[in-house]
Amino acid sequence: MADHFPPNRTGALEKLSAFVPKAARDYAAQRNYDRGPGHHTSVSTLSPYIRHRLITEDEVLQAVLGRYAISTAEKFVQEVFWRTYWKGWLEMRPAVWGGYQQGLSRALNQVQTQSGLRAQWAAACKGETDIDCFNHWAQELVETGYLHNHARMWFASIWIFTLRLPWELGADVFLRHLLDGDPASNTLSWRWVAGLQTQGRNYVARASNISKYTEGRFSPLFKLTPTPEPLDGPPHPPRIDAPLGDRVDPTKPSVLLLHEDDLSPGWLFDLDLKPLATATLDATGQTSPLQIASHVKTFKSALMADCTSRWSTSLGPVTGGLTTAHDIEDWARAAGAEQIVTSYAPVGPAATILNDIRALPVIRPLRDFDRRAWPHATAGFFKFKKQIPELVGAMKGLQVV
Repeated sequence: MADHFPPNRTGALEKLSAFVPKAARDYAAQRNYDRGPGHHTSVSTLSPYIRHRLITEDEVLQAVLGRYAISTAEKFVQEVFWRTYWKGWLEMRPAVWGGYQQGLSRALNQVQTQSGLRAQWAAACKGETDIDCFNHWAQELVETGYLHNHARMWFASIWIFTLRLPWELGADVFLRHLLDGDPASNTLSWRWVAGLQTQGRNYVARASNISKYTEGRFSPLFKLTPTPEPLDGPPHPPRIDAPLGDRVDPTKPSVLLLHEDDLSPGWLFDLDLKPLATATLDATGQTSPLQIASHVKTFKSALMADCTSRWSTSLGPVTGGLTTAHDIEDWARAAGAEQIVTSYAPVGPAATILNDIRALPVIRPLRDFDRRAWPHATAGFFKFKKQIPELVGAMKGLQVV
């Protein structure tokens, strides 16, 4: 797995450099083709790094748009902003994440009490159904921690509408196994396939589409539910304002808390932050009631180690692997801090832990990239993407052409 996704910034930058020449017309023409493990050469495979911000959206866009006009690389630029859009949408409707967690808890209770459901769920997780392509993707997911985006859509559609399993269980499988598993992108994408996100409109996997974009590797004729109805669900909760982030007062004795949502802390040091000490947060225990795949834990741990190594001269003494708000409070007080500074953590496991800290103020500055983009995620992506040229233009050193 490390061969495909080296868990360090050097490997991420090498991937980015190798992809940039293909980010325009090649990407637009070939991005929908899933050629299987080891052959995902038509897409960037940068998502595990962007998800943890080992490299940032700004860096990726700067690299691509330093070579191509935004009109030429439009499809890839939009893909980068899809992740931003999902995060912004969920920040303004955090109750949807809570609803997913409640639905997952109910579904897991049903798995424990209904033997038929338990057997179906286990077979789907192991890739032991009568649908060859689905089995392949289930096994690729477990073995590599990655799936092509088109395969994710097909997988989710088959899970929901052909296997008729609760969507929350499928979203949980992805979140526990994907190296790029992201609460916003994962939860809302599964809701979109189900017909809950764009309510009344679901995504239906077609045998002909699978055959075309796997280049004939799979053709599940007569295996898939042909015209499933979208799932019913409650209306979206009322929208709240997008966060603005906190201002850092560098004169106050501070400690720095690193978490999985932002492993490029240099921008905090540009705010004159000089931490007394630094700690790393391990939020994997909040990701799911079930066990997280070992390769996900190993990958996150290695990314964190890479971060602390690269920034060692700025961090002070480093404490690793804090898991609870109480642990964080005890560590910060022992270091003599008056405040805990941490990059704004979007809705998800890290934010859940941070929200439980009471003993000290938690200062959460927000990157300009997010602060500018998230407020536009008020409706669907079609409306959001109209803002992309302006958002790109606001980035330092870039001109929209």
